[in-house]
Amino acid sequence: MLLLLYAIYQNLVRKPLERILAQRRDRTEGAMQKARADISAAEARTQEYEQKLREARLAIFKAQEARRQQAQQARMQALDEARKRAQEEIRAARAAVEADMAQARAGLETEADRLASEIIRTVLKPAEAVTGIGGPA
Repeated sequence: MLLLLYAIYQNLVRKPLERILAQRRDRTEGAMQKARADISAAEARTQEYEQKLREARLAIFKAQEARRQQAQQARMQALDEARKRAQEEIRAARAAVEADMAQARAGLETEADRLASEIIRTVLKPAEAVTGIGGPA
């Protein structure tokens, strides 16, 4: 009777229970393996995304650097042009000042000659009047 009960237990309870537990274990392990594979694939996609993001950032940085250098070159050219114009204006102003100075010197020399002649005439007139030299008295 005990053997019969054992055989029935084996066939009706234990074997089906072990089969169901094995199926569950296979499903669980399969699901875990699938989850691991999905995680690995996600990590690979994440790394690929991060690499593309780094490349895009590098490209943006290079483009910004190129634009900055172009702007700096444009500023330097504008500054050089402004310096050249300022130097030309300074040269022109110096030339104008020198011309004005030369003209003023010439005017001063003419005025100095005129004043000297007038002073001489003024100084000599009283001497002529006192001595009576030079004209009818």
